[in-house]
Amino acid sequence: MERKNSFSQAMLADAIKTNITYALKEDLGKTDLTSNLLKKDIKGQVQIKTKEKGILCGKAWVDECFKQIDKNIKITWLVEDGESIRKNQLICVVEGFIASILMGERVALNFLQLLSGTATSTAHFKNLVRSTSAKIFDTRKTIPGLRIAQKYAVLIGGGHNQRIGLFDQILLKENHKNTYDSIGSMLKNIEHIEQIQVEVENIKELKEALSLGVKNILLDNFSIEDCKKSVELNHGEALLEASGNINEKNILHYARTGVDRISIGAITKNIRSIDFSMLFSPQKPL
Repeated sequence: MERKNSFSQAMLADAIKTNITYALKEDLGKTDLTSNLLKKDIKGQVQIKTKEKGILCGKAWVDECFKQIDKNIKITWLVEDGESIRKNQLICVVEGFIASILMGERVALNFLQLLSGTATSTAHFKNLVRSTSAKIFDTRKTIPGLRIAQKYAVLIGGGHNQRIGLFDQILLKENHKNTYDSIGSMLKNIEHIEQIQVEVENIKELKEALSLGVKNILLDNFSIEDCKKSVELNHGEALLEASGNINEKNILHYARTGVDRISIGAITKNIRSIDFSMLFSPQKPL
């Protein structure tokens, strides 16, 4: 039984607001010493362009950034989250007082480049296994404080979310198992075993988990050959997820074994941001 994890719109909205509040506090402190040198009545127009191709993600964070600084700043988006972007493409136009826009420039671009990078990486791995039925999932290996943001970016890139945190799904892993003698003793007093996920480290443990009725099994650091054996032994009874030491060179081989899911920490941990630029076109003072 596959449990669909998802965060609510309220959780997402709260994360966006919190992310931006802390990021602006980190960057601005009490004031922007440099922007304070500018005349406050100079308006201008900003164009945000991408310097490379990828998948756009992070619009709401950019909107919230400028909203918290100056509610009169106007943003006109030309691309939606999830759309492919090309080098030198115009993404959006920002209009308002230059001093205000400059205060949010770095924070806005930081979120745009990070989340677009995560979405692009996810889309890349999804594309690598497009000829199979395997789904790409993320992990909890995220940047502290940006869990919801990065998991949102994974969804935008065409991937799926593993559990959001420790609060929304049970996953019994190696360190939990090590406090017991076996998987069986660990599961002895747990009700609704079919609703939890259990990590196994070898074929023996897989057989034990299947015999106990576990319906969601994480194959931890299994070889490609052992993944094949696992699929054969499973007979479609449990959901099988491969994880550990899977990269762009071997992911297709893992996907072809017949596993249902492949979770990859690299899409949120090994970040390669998408580069964006912000160029100003100042207008005359009012």
